[in-house]
Formats: sequence, C-alpha cells, structure tokens
Amino acid sequence: MEEKCMEEKYMEKKYMEKKCMEKKCMEKKVMEEKCMGRNGMEKKCVEERNMEDKQKKTVNMLTLAFGIAFMPPIWAVLAPFIGIGTGSVALICAGLFVANGNRRQDTVKISVGFLLGDLWAYIAVWVMETLQWNPNVELYVTLFVMGGLAVIVSETFSSMIYTPAWLCGWAIGLTIMGPMQVDGIGTLPIQIGVAMLVGVIYVGVGVDAFQGMLVRRLGCGDGGNGVPDTH
Repeated sequence: MEEKCMEEKYMEKKYMEKKCMEKKCMEKKVMEEKCMGRNGMEKKCVEERNMEDKQKKTVNMLTLAFGIAFMPPIWAVLAPFIGIGTGSVALICAGLFVANGNRRQDTVKISVGFLLGDLWAYIAVWVMETLQWNPNVELYVTLFVMGGLAVIVSETFSSMIYTPAWLCGWAIGLTIMGPMQVDGIGTLPIQIGVAMLVGVIYVGVGVDAFQGMLVRRLGCGDGGNGVPDTH
C-alpha cells in the first residue's frame, strides 16, 4: 500500500514537473514572439525614419539647387547694367554667409566686416604705393600691421563686426585692386562694396529664405538648406 502511494506521489510529481516545464516553454515562446514583434516594429520605425530623412535631404538639395540656379544669375545679368563690374564677388560673400550657418542675425555684422575689408584693401594699396621701400618689405609690413589691427579691432567689437568677413573682404579687395595704381582704381571700391552687400543680403539671405519657402510649400524638410534654423 505504501509502495503504491509512493509510486502515485512520484508519478504526480513527474506530471507536475512536466506541466511546469511545458508552461515555462510556452511563456518563453510567447516572450520570443513578443520580442520578435517589437524588433520588427523597431526595424520598421528605423526604416521609415531613414526614408523620411532621405526624402528631406533630397528636397533640401533640390530646392537649394533651384534657388542657386534661379537667383544669382539674375544679379549676374543686372550687375553690368548698373555699372558693377565685380558681380562675381557676390558669390564669394554668399559662400561665407552660408559657411556661418545662414545665421540671419549675423547679416549686419558680416556686411560691416566685408565693407571694412574693402576699405582696408584700398588703404593697403595706398600705403604700399606711398612707401618707398623694397616692394617685398612694403608688402610684408603692410600686411603684418593691417592684418593684426583688423583682428584686434574686429574681435574687440565682435558684436558689430564679423572677423572672417573683414579678412575675406580684405583679400577680395587686394586681389582686385592690388595690381593697380591708386589713381586707376576709380570707383572699384564702391563696386566691390555693392557686390559684397548683394552677396550677403540677396544671394545669402535671399536664397536661404526662398529655399525655406519652397520647402514649407512642399510640406517637408527643416525649412532651410540642411542647416538648422537659427533665424
């Protein structure tokens, strides 16, 4: 009788263990299925996000391409009609505006920097023509003194002057006016200055605003040329 009872208990124990194992297997299977479902959803979300990012990038690229193709050539055509022979300077200045992140709040200080660079170039040409030293010594001393002063002044008044614009404007002015005599420069500094302002305001700010409008009309993108809006 005892043996039979022990045998029944043993069988019952085995049965319970088997049932417990089956339950654990079922739970494990359910967990695996849930994980598979979650992983699938996450994978799908990542794929959708990548598609959206790719679409935004494509829209930004095409709208920027259209803006650059549409607006600067208008200036290139009109510039000679208003007596500006240095129209291409605008694209250089617009490039620096874009390199600064299309920060419209910096428009004024970038413009001031370019105009000071233009003036600095004229002064440098005048100084080198006035000095009667060895040409190489004249060049070195002029660039040394004026370059150092430009950085000191612009960094002292950094809220009003953008240092890279001053140095870039100075380089542009020297490239155009450097080989000339002061008497032969004429209205070149004014022409360069106008082209600089057009580059910053019309090409830089204008193209960025035009592209942003196109992106918003299309209902996607970040409203700019891939650079976060800091307007």
